[in-house]
Amino acid sequence: MSNALKLKTVVVIGGSSGMGLAVAKASARSGARVVIASRSQDKLKAAAAKIGGDVHWQVVDTTDETSVSDLFERLGAVDHLVIPGSSVKTGTLREMPLAEGMSTMQSKFWGPYLCAKYARINPEGSITLFSGILSRRPGQNDAVLASVNAAVEAMGRALAKDLAPVRVNVISPGMTAGTGAYLKMPETAREGMFTAIAERLPVGRVGRPKDIADAALMLMTNGFITGIVLDVDGGGLIA
Repeated sequence: MSNALKLKTVVVIGGSSGMGLAVAKASARSGARVVIASRSQDKLKAAAAKIGGDVHWQVVDTTDETSVSDLFERLGAVDHLVIPGSSVKTGTLREMPLAEGMSTMQSKFWGPYLCAKYARINPEGSITLFSGILSRRPGQNDAVLASVNAAVEAMGRALAKDLAPVRVNVISPGMTAGTGAYLKMPETAREGMFTAIAERLPVGRVGRPKDIADAALMLMTNGFITGIVLDVDGGGLIA
């Protein structure tokens, strides 16, 4: 994969931490000019120092249409757009406030929608969206997350037709450690959850951000893949 993205511009929304940071690092190692974007200037600056290479950062709020349109106006034409970043809320059907469910949809569906709307992708480029295993294997109290993930997957298939020849794909991660999704859990409970899930998976472990980054690079560099949902879940769907 060395220099596979040489002279290409890769924009990573949510590139300051977790999966997004891993994608940004992998893209930089492959020769890309990398632009990371998120809401926190401080986190972006710290992430840029970790990534190294030809990396730049931009502040954006993907829940604000003007912020998104201004970002892509500043960037001009780019080659690849990867959107792992989102903020989601969880809770039971009876007790979760509607506003929190709507916030999750705003961040994880409408945010990427706006990015796809305003990004100027070169014809041989790509957009990579992110859903999750809950779209097809929901657990208890996952109505909102299952629904938004399924919506992202449907959007990916539709955009692959609407934006052609630009390629559009969706990565569906399974349980992945090293992200911000579970930081609010006590460490003992979090590690216990990872261990229990790893024991059920065919690969015998949970995912790592690098696993997701490897998949993202494959989708960016393989010009014959579009309109798919790529499961990167350690066999979670068959476990």
